[in-house]
Amino acid sequence: MTATLGTTREIPASAQRGDLKNYIGGEWVAARTDQYLDVPNPATEELLARVPLSGAADVDAAARAARRAFEDWSEVPVPERAAYMFRFREALLDSREELIRLCTTENGKIYSDAAGEVRRGIEVVDFACGMPTLMMGTNLDQISRGIDSELVRFPVGVAAGITPFNFPFMVPLWMYPLAIAAGNTFILKPSERTPLSAVRMAELLAEAGLPKGVFNIVHGAAEAVTELCSHPEIDAVSFVGSARVAKIVYETAARHGKRVQALGGAKNHIIVMPDAVLEPSIENITESAFGNAGQRCLAGSVMTVVGTAADEFLPRFVERADRIKMGFGLDEDVDLGPVIRPDSKERILGYVERGLTDGARMLRDGRDGTPSTGYFVGPTIVEIDPQAEMARDELFGPVLSVLKADDVDGALDLMRATNRYGNAGSIFTSSGKAAREFKRRSSAGMLGVNVGVAAPMAFFPFSGRRNSFFGDLHVTGRDGVEFYTTKKMVTTRWF
Repeated sequence: MTATLGTTREIPASAQRGDLKNYIGGEWVAARTDQYLDVPNPATEELLARVPLSGAADVDAAARAARRAFEDWSEVPVPERAAYMFRFREALLDSREELIRLCTTENGKIYSDAAGEVRRGIEVVDFACGMPTLMMGTNLDQISRGIDSELVRFPVGVAAGITPFNFPFMVPLWMYPLAIAAGNTFILKPSERTPLSAVRMAELLAEAGLPKGVFNIVHGAAEAVTELCSHPEIDAVSFVGSARVAKIVYETAARHGKRVQALGGAKNHIIVMPDAVLEPSIENITESAFGNAGQRCLAGSVMTVVGTAADEFLPRFVERADRIKMGFGLDEDVDLGPVIRPDSKERILGYVERGLTDGARMLRDGRDGTPSTGYFVGPTIVEIDPQAEMARDELFGPVLSVLKADDVDGALDLMRATNRYGNAGSIFTSSGKAAREFKRRSSAGMLGVNVGVAAPMAFFPFSGRRNSFFGDLHVTGRDGVEFYTTKKMVTTRWF
């Protein structure tokens, strides 16, 4: 998890934008507001841009532009739409180094984490290039005498995507390549904390020749989200963010008759069995807990050590965390970047302080020894009680809570009892029996066996459950295609 590439602080020009504009109908237009938020580099606190807090008028303009564009775009043959995605893919690959540096600069993640994000985002574009096959329907002749039946897929209409700060490049790509290739038009509301990757992607889509109005950007915060969920011209809404907001988005958009997929938070458990292979398990769990500064919905945030694993594994794991180096992600040999904003840092440290007050035992203190500039929290490892709030709430930072269990059944009981989420979980073991029990009894939707970050590839669905997902069809994979298409059944008889 070390930033072994990108060893200079060369910040791309696309990371320094001034006052941002919305992208509506193929034009960059000023938002109808005088309210702006600063967009700083979380590692250096240097100002990168200012993002407008767009309101109802801006969303309305984008929705109407997207609706107008849909009439023509939905009639473009599927192979031609896929060809736009092929050209976009080439533009992304040609700009890969710039995109990595842009992602690191606006988000704070280290170079290697940003490189992984860019790679995984492009994989979704790869998948979307196969839309001529993915949109194929089915048919059955002679369902009755002289009667045939066929299923045909059509685009849904205008889709909106509301995305988080932690993956400013990848998460939007979960959504709009599939939506656009399927014949929909799209409005992206990127995180107001990391809007710059979205701006650059709009420029690359334009370079790929995408017609005006097919892809639009509206910057903003809560007001823009509310308007997107209720606007009559928008047919489908995709959201990734906290569980609290995911539920609100799901309920609001569904109440207004829209198709919705809303991905929420997570509290992912890692189980370490006594027979886990020590060194690779330590490296995997270190990456899971502290990669991306713990700001990802697949981060391992609770580790249950089983039986004698507490005696050998735990001290070695703490020792590994001691060697993690913090800093700006474009600097050489940096392992851990900052969290996104000062309020995030304060929230994380507040959980740690309350945990210690309630009797938690500090195994590795990340509160001290951080860089003087930037919003840094060091790797923190705390042994807690299963009833503690740190065992239940999503902290979204580089903090790993430690529980202990006598056997795999006890660890699974803890996982189910303390976790209202259902995003991901992992077990580290050499026992097929323990792994099978974990697979069957775990309440999470994405599971890893000796894999610390159980992220599915783009051709599989990203399958959270419980309070980690509100809706039916997940993002990416066949679920993503289903979400952005609607079906017609045609029954035919000729006289």
